[in-house]
Amino acid sequence: MQHIIDRFISYVTIDTESDANSQTTPSTAKQWDLANKLVEELKAIGLTEVTIDENAYIMATVPSNVDHEVPVIGFISHFDTSPDFSGANVKPQIVKDYDGGDIVLNAEQNIVLSPDYFKDLLQYKDQTLITTDGTTLLGADDKAGVTEIVTAAEYLIQHPEIKHGKIRIGFTPDEEIGRGAHKFDVAAFGADWAYTMDGSQIGELEYENFNAAGAKLTFKGKSVHPGYAKGKMINSMLLANKFISKLPKEEVPELTTGYEGFFHVTGITGSIEESVVQLIIRDHDAKKFAKRKKLVKKIADSINRKYQKQFGGDVVVAEINDQYYNMKEKVEPVFHIIEIAEQAMKELDIKPLIKAIRGGTDGCQLSYMGLPCPNIFAGGHNFHGKYEYVPVESMQKAVDVIVKIAELTASKK
Repeated sequence: MQHIIDRFISYVTIDTESDANSQTTPSTAKQWDLANKLVEELKAIGLTEVTIDENAYIMATVPSNVDHEVPVIGFISHFDTSPDFSGANVKPQIVKDYDGGDIVLNAEQNIVLSPDYFKDLLQYKDQTLITTDGTTLLGADDKAGVTEIVTAAEYLIQHPEIKHGKIRIGFTPDEEIGRGAHKFDVAAFGADWAYTMDGSQIGELEYENFNAAGAKLTFKGKSVHPGYAKGKMINSMLLANKFISKLPKEEVPELTTGYEGFFHVTGITGSIEESVVQLIIRDHDAKKFAKRKKLVKKIADSINRKYQKQFGGDVVVAEINDQYYNMKEKVEPVFHIIEIAEQAMKELDIKPLIKAIRGGTDGCQLSYMGLPCPNIFAGGHNFHGKYEYVPVESMQKAVDVIVKIAELTASKK
């Protein structure tokens, strides 16, 4: 497992944080640092058709070693990290033979990773964990996935006795800002189906995800001296607050689970004259998703009706844009690709955890672009923050799953 540890650390110590405010692809120049390293590494371990395009999308091939026709399958991960928490100067810590107690990430700042709060930790007693030092995220989302795919490809190249068809590998930038699949060339990738290695705990296998939209509400106000403001001032910040107060109070991320959708206010900026509320809308069910978007518009319209005459026009403009859709519709017609992954896990004594993603992956967008692409665990926990960690044994199991899927696909005639 040391090989996996060394490879993973070599990736996470390269800063690849993406930037939603950038219009370039990749959104940050520093993503090229890892992208170029990966290209050279893939060539060095013997993969063929290794390419990187002008947007830093990487593709490569593990050539088939069987003489019969086998579906071309793919494995995909993203190499950027979330801008929600710093990914610069990552200093991974290795905890061997985890004893089930508290892990001090940073003694100076009293930052502790505790199973009293993060109960998933107790699943990994006696295993080797890689954690942060409490000041950055780790980057297991999704450099664990990248590590696993590269390691599995290397293993297959080194073990030709394992029979498999053509396997395509893809690495993408900017997934964390929702653009990971935007410029992915599905035709050039040339796979019949693929799997993103971008899930969390060991055993996860997901082919359902949220329908997702982003909303921007811009509120307009009128600034007047407060001593003479009666009947004249319109405070846009209070209008924004009025809008938020009309959203269902129980339908927020921190109070929902499973298939329950939500509204999530992600940002507020404001002054008397103008305030902006950023909102994301999520639901697995397409009809409920549509109702959620209509509710946002309905609340905005009601505020406009109340203040239109006083303001002389609309006081709020609602912009709602769909981001991605539930891949279930595209995966169910080819459900054998789930069954192969499930069989692979069972043969490796891994209990499959088939559940809906409370989020999205490159795979949901790729599925609508013609590449059915469910999601498999990469092993990490507590993504996008200082409490992120990954068990090395889970990464090794993910490598084993990739190899087994390749083997099983080639064996099914």
